[in-house]
Amino acid sequence: MDLGVISVRYARALIKSATALKVEDQVYKEMLTLYQSFLKVHDLKYTIDNPMLGKDKKTHLLETAMGGNPSELSRKFIALVLKGDRESTLQLMAASYISLYRQQKNITSGILTTAVPVTPVIEQKMQKLVESRTKGTVEFKTETDPDIIGGFILEYDTYQLDASVKTMLRTMYAQFL
Repeated sequence: MDLGVISVRYARALIKSATALKVEDQVYKEMLTLYQSFLKVHDLKYTIDNPMLGKDKKTHLLETAMGGNPSELSRKFIALVLKGDRESTLQLMAASYISLYRQQKNITSGILTTAVPVTPVIEQKMQKLVESRTKGTVEFKTETDPDIIGGFILEYDTYQLDASVKTMLRTMYAQFL
């Protein structure tokens, strides 16, 4: 069976249960933390996939990766995943839950990249701009990249606005050739 199909099925079941129990926001935070833990700690996936590690140790490790004190629903979900020997797809399940939650709550993820750190006022203005275009809420993240020299790059959904000096210089260079 396809791993993507499995992960989406588990994620759908989790979001249905979480919504029914009105804990979908808390489970979202836990799945986001778990997903980020998988990204930051590359050995986590290999450790969880290790058949020599007991399920109780895997449970403790996964609860720690969720932030230390997960909700009762998340604990039951982890137990279900481990019981079915599906821990190898847990990262995909967390990603699928995040995606389904954002879709359900009309949340868009956006990134603003600038050459120097921006003030909170500018960050809020850019966030409001994206919110007005998407007609929903935006989870906004800012990054700094000195390589763009100046200006900014705004990304959300499939949209990208590149107003960086680096891109403008590259465009001018191509025109002169």
